[in-house]
Amino acid sequence: MAMTGVLRPGHGAIRVLDLEEAVHHYRDILGMVETGRDAQGRVYLKCWDERDHNSVVLRQADRAGLDFFGFKVRDKATLDKMEADLKAYGLKTERIPAGEMLATGERVRFELPSGHLIELYAEKKAVGNGLQVTNPAPWTKASENGIAPVRLDHCLLYGPNIAEVQKIFTEVLGFYLVERVLAPDNETNAAIWMSCSHKVHDIAFVEHPEPGKLHHLSFLLDSWEEVLRASDIMSMNGVPIDIGPTRHGITRGCTIYAFDPSGNRFETFMGGYQPYPDYEPTTWTFDGLGAGGGLDYPQRKLHETFLTVVT
Repeated sequence: MAMTGVLRPGHGAIRVLDLEEAVHHYRDILGMVETGRDAQGRVYLKCWDERDHNSVVLRQADRAGLDFFGFKVRDKATLDKMEADLKAYGLKTERIPAGEMLATGERVRFELPSGHLIELYAEKKAVGNGLQVTNPAPWTKASENGIAPVRLDHCLLYGPNIAEVQKIFTEVLGFYLVERVLAPDNETNAAIWMSCSHKVHDIAFVEHPEPGKLHHLSFLLDSWEEVLRASDIMSMNGVPIDIGPTRHGITRGCTIYAFDPSGNRFETFMGGYQPYPDYEPTTWTFDGLGAGGGLDYPQRKLHETFLTVVT
């Protein structure tokens, strides 16, 4: 499919309780590459196979959670048009100047009805993945450090008014609905998975009374064997595991959910099918989330912590 408009998830900025402890987790255990620190004390990291300067930004704070989540758009003209479209829809936008984040151009920020801050940007310094552009090798030494995911894949956010959130993403930003879980009334959506590409999802939301909550950031691995290896590395390093290794019915993804030292959940993920915008969305009933295997297909059960623990 033609890649226009929003290209992909670009960065997640998360709050941590102890910065150096978090850096150790994301750099040495998860296996990301530290790419810089700024005057505000924020630490920037990228996955080894990502070309852009950063995809995770860590900031020390007195409570964990998500500051904002950003998407990269095709070019500056696209950024200008999308800001105009957001304003026409009735959303207030803020222009954040280039350089406020390291190696990142001008950003357009807006708040969703769910209480989350979303950003769009067109420019970020390309630092490459450590491989030559011509006749490259398939991996680098950085890909052997820790779990070593290849990219930031998606995020799941909890908050209210996800019906309106869905409209903003589909009618303004050009996403499409891939899967949904119905609420017990079998009419409204309790959860939605949306894509701007032909990935099974680039962002997801669950209806939740508290605004602005982070459920998880997800990092892509290449194979089920790498997911199993990730579980070994987590166990060796005392990383608290929430669920997995297992397989979702929803998205068909293979997964482990675990917590960073501040209590922010993260996912190591692989698989999922490749949808297209003309596909009919897959619907799960609320009962299907548990007994139907939507969350945990092998065990066909719900996990209380997965449904209730957010930051």
